[in-house]
Amino acid sequence: MRFRKKAGRGTALVALAAALTLGLSSCAVGDIGGESGGEGGAASEITFLTQNTPDSIAIGEALVAGFQAANPDVKVTMDNQPGGTEGDNLMKTKLATGEMADVFHYNSGSLFQALNPDQNLTPLTDEPWVGELEEDFKSVVTTPNGTYGAPVNSTRAGGVLYNKKVYESLGLEVPTNWSEFVANVEKVKADGKVTPVQQTYGDTWTSQLFVLGDFANVSAQDPDWAAEYTANKRKYADRPALQSFENQAEMYKAGYFNKNFASATFDAGTKAVATGEAAHYPMLTSALSSIQQNSPDNINDVGFFPLPAQDAADTRVTVWMPNALYIPKTTEGAKLEAAKKFIAFANSPEGCKIQSTVGAPAGPFSIKSCTLPDNVAALVKDIQPYVDADKTALALEFLSPIKGPNLERITVEVGSGIRTAEDGAKLYDEDVKKQAQQLGLPGW
Repeated sequence: MRFRKKAGRGTALVALAAALTLGLSSCAVGDIGGESGGEGGAASEITFLTQNTPDSIAIGEALVAGFQAANPDVKVTMDNQPGGTEGDNLMKTKLATGEMADVFHYNSGSLFQALNPDQNLTPLTDEPWVGELEEDFKSVVTTPNGTYGAPVNSTRAGGVLYNKKVYESLGLEVPTNWSEFVANVEKVKADGKVTPVQQTYGDTWTSQLFVLGDFANVSAQDPDWAAEYTANKRKYADRPALQSFENQAEMYKAGYFNKNFASATFDAGTKAVATGEAAHYPMLTSALSSIQQNSPDNINDVGFFPLPAQDAADTRVTVWMPNALYIPKTTEGAKLEAAKKFIAFANSPEGCKIQSTVGAPAGPFSIKSCTLPDNVAALVKDIQPYVDADKTALALEFLSPIKGPNLERITVEVGSGIRTAEDGAKLYDEDVKKQAQQLGLPGW
């Protein structure tokens, strides 16, 4: 996984509008788009379902507009729905009842596996763009029977977003181990001017980062952990994985969180770290989209470092593969061909330009047709030294099909002092059993 550069370009939406108006209808899409329709209007109509986050909607709308400009014979109607556990359940229900949109945007990795892709999805193995996929991504949308997904947006890193100006004013340096991180947090608390560590349990999914973002450190200590976990031979209740829950509990007990952590939202969290109201926010780098939208003047005031391991030698960046576009098996005939065109367009050079302009890349792309602009934000550039030093590892959900549905509820409880770290880890070990058994994994 490496950064690849291209000529710089402004990020204003005006540039995108100009591209759509002047160039997209005549761009070279013969290999991926086919012939345009006649004068009678759209020859095919397809539906596209995306997630209801502002960045997903913005990227989706821009891709639809660009695709229709290049393919006037196809009409695309876009809808959206929630992410998280609610979205997971809706996806499964729509696939089971045959009501899924012709193209849909969803997670890769373990949640993709939970959709029973061989039964419910259309394989895209023979599509030309599949040969351009980075292997790490291809592995998380593929079963032994085929490749089913195409990436949308960039990879993401999980760790700590921090305010560079706060660090400069207090003379702090990026920590390399957990004790150095705690020392930095303590200095911020002693200064008394800003929140030491931002938490936002009003959006419960954000509570998981202390655990999920720490996994690269776990695998650095135990390289076989993911495989052994899948075989029911490793537990979160044991070390080294237990440390992730203990770190979150430690931060709460020490009083480092914002006072409104139980109700604060993700957007409020990104604004706090961007404007210097908070010094740290454990989060994915995909938060860049929220910062770009809500605090654009502060976008380069935010830096990134991995959640530090207890030992600096084990500190790694945990990397998330991007979500993907899929086609259900219920999409057939002319709709299927149009759906394949839409996915191919999203991963063509023009589709990649749209994603970069609207989506604020949060890490390297996972398909060779997409490259990063030179003017990426500071926090994205901060990932590069860890990439160069080979100090990155995939998040657990891309190495194991097991991810329990209640982790976000459990981490809210641990991060609120309602449940101890040990009890939370044990409860999550129980939470994953049902899913593992449903998947028919040996050892469960």
